[in-house]
Amino acid sequence: MPPVLQLRDVEKSFRLHLRSGTRLPVIRGAAFEVAAGECAVLHGPSGSGKSSLLKMIYGTYPCDAGEIRIETGGAAVDVATADTPGLRRLRRDTVGYVSQFLRVIPRVAALDIVAEPVISRGGTPETARVRAADLLARLNLPERLWSLPPATFSGGEQQRVNIARGFARPYPLLLLDEPTASLDAENRRAVVGLIEEARAGGAAILGIFHDEDVRERLADRIIDVGGFAAAA
Repeated sequence: MPPVLQLRDVEKSFRLHLRSGTRLPVIRGAAFEVAAGECAVLHGPSGSGKSSLLKMIYGTYPCDAGEIRIETGGAAVDVATADTPGLRRLRRDTVGYVSQFLRVIPRVAALDIVAEPVISRGGTPETARVRAADLLARLNLPERLWSLPPATFSGGEQQRVNIARGFARPYPLLLLDEPTASLDAENRRAVVGLIEEARAGGAAILGIFHDEDVRERLADRIIDVGGFAAAA
């Protein structure tokens, strides 16, 4: 079977507009694959481009060169050249992404934020809310908060809503950017359990984990991002 995710010679740089448009290279020649049922972990020092790689794979950052191919529905989509509707379909059907921060939706209850990915794929609101409630309970978010918008939640509470949303439905590819950051030991264990279940279900997982214990428990393979760091 082909890998779920494949990068070939991916490059990325940023332009510093406050410095006369100076070009700052970040990633050069990134090349790796992630298979179904595998958890690969990006590792490297701060500023080496780990989060930038995840954002390029998700299509948030444009790719300067190379290919980012994702298997979806028996075909491969190159994120580097996909149009906006194609990226939207990919995110809806194939790629889940847990970022470090929750993009808060005003006046929408936490339970409905978590349920939305299930509804968008045709699940009934009742089924979606049952799934959302199960996840929020597993992540120890107090039930009194479920009906409230998370804008005023603590950072750790918002992150648990974010994680629950990312795991609300199965995705063939999961991108995880420090999902256990700002969580206590009990909730880290809960998140590790969700990741292990997704991997056992066949998801290809690419993550960043600064917690060494979590990284050692989950990583089938370590990808050294330092090898792709571009010289400034």
